[in-house]
Amino acid sequence: MDDAITKLYKSSKQVLTTNDLALVWDERNKDNLKSKISYYVKRGALVRLTRGVFAKDNDYDPKELATSIYTPSYISFETALREAGFIFQYYDSIFVASPRSRKEEIDGRSFIFRKLKDSLLYNPSGINNQGGYSIAGPERAFLDMIYLYPDYYFDNLNGLSWETCRKIAKEYNNKALVNRVERYYKNYAK
Repeated sequence: MDDAITKLYKSSKQVLTTNDLALVWDERNKDNLKSKISYYVKRGALVRLTRGVFAKDNDYDPKELATSIYTPSYISFETALREAGFIFQYYDSIFVASPRSRKEEIDGRSFIFRKLKDSLLYNPSGINNQGGYSIAGPERAFLDMIYLYPDYYFDNLNGLSWETCRKIAKEYNNKALVNRVERYYKNYAK
């Protein structure tokens, strides 16, 4: 097995961007990097998922793909809220907080990117690292949702730490969001 493939498979990431591959292979020359990537895609050692994003094989986590398309980004909104049990509606799409808004279909999967300002995207409060990707914890996903959708309906808010919500909400530098948290709390407490 050649050295480039060995280095590739030693990487813990299943989904890699062009920049990730440059780091893994210690390749600074863009033309050489492009040729190397093309060679390994043709050999089947890499799977091209979209422009600048590749997988080691077809058995990758779509959440890792979702957070590899734009940086910084993390899984949030409906995806994180459903996993936390706060909403019950199933969505085929994976929802991502990112620097731009758009919808993309990649490898038969739907990704919905919602724009948040950089100060939020770079703020690690309430975001958990799951190895190959980052995902908002319940409180952060709740705040992201009501930040963009002030009147969003939640099926269940049991288990939400209101104290954590209040603390993180202050970091959004948005008084309306702080007031929304209190409004949701009052409705929940009834």
